[in-house]
Amino acid sequence: MRYFLLFVVLTNYSLFGQQQIDTTIIYNIGGIKQSVRIKGKDVAKPLILFLHGGPGGSLMQKIDKVSGKLQEHFVVVHWDQRETGQTLKLNKTTQPLTLQLFYNDTHDVIDTLLRRFQRPKLYLIGYSWGAGLGFHIADKYPQLLYAYIPVSPVIDQDRSDSISLAMLNKDMGKNARKELAQVKISFENAEQLYYHRKWLLKHEGQKFVNLSLPKSFVQSWAVTWFDVWLRSCEINLFQNLPTINCPVYFFAGDKDYNTNYTITQEYFNRVTAPKKDLFLFENAGHSLPETHSGEFQDIIIKMILTATFDR
Repeated sequence: MRYFLLFVVLTNYSLFGQQQIDTTIIYNIGGIKQSVRIKGKDVAKPLILFLHGGPGGSLMQKIDKVSGKLQEHFVVVHWDQRETGQTLKLNKTTQPLTLQLFYNDTHDVIDTLLRRFQRPKLYLIGYSWGAGLGFHIADKYPQLLYAYIPVSPVIDQDRSDSISLAMLNKDMGKNARKELAQVKISFENAEQLYYHRKWLLKHEGQKFVNLSLPKSFVQSWAVTWFDVWLRSCEINLFQNLPTINCPVYFFAGDKDYNTNYTITQEYFNRVTAPKKDLFLFENAGHSLPETHSGEFQDIIIKMILTATFDR
């Protein structure tokens, strides 16, 4: 039986007829406790759920940066997926990590939120790895979504990594090419992934985000995530999802070579949906929700919400 516990309530009061919410709730999802943070200026506003990337890339510490403006117009929900962030602190997963397990968790979180707030639908943002979870929901449960918003999305990741590997071999120097010569697509191990991502971050297109990538971090991450992440890279949405039966709005940076923006453009042009649009950001890389957070949120508020919310 599903249940929830009120973990922290920071503010919950009426101001000019509006009831604010700033709450952390622990839901029982998929047999374990999972942490959900909910923030909004008015609890009557539509729900929007943000699926983080990675996998394992919690955004709990960046809630206000990536969704502060959204909190004025939505009840914003951030969820730490299993083996991630606050959920991992609560409990570890005892079963093997599979895509289906994450698909089931995502649907259960959405179902729980809709019941909790007595809503028929919500908005869904899927960032990077999280976009794959979101595409599954848009495919199987489009009736639950006012709109789906994939950001820097995984669409055909093996092709994206092949494109960036060829680019790096052309643009980078001798030392880089020596390490990149060991890389195969699909990646066979964490070391190949490390060499690819190391030089991708050093490429001039990655100057928009300040990141370092220790090899030890990649190796540690891979112990938990490599196998399930590799399965997500094998999915080709051009073949598997030619039609989406809800409004869909793509966000991509024109310097994103991680989930290559040209593939996002191509898929946008080919996918069929009742409403669709593509917002391509100049001088933006893969971390668009952080580096261009204001513009990113303004588009959701001023264009997507206006076009899709049936009051």
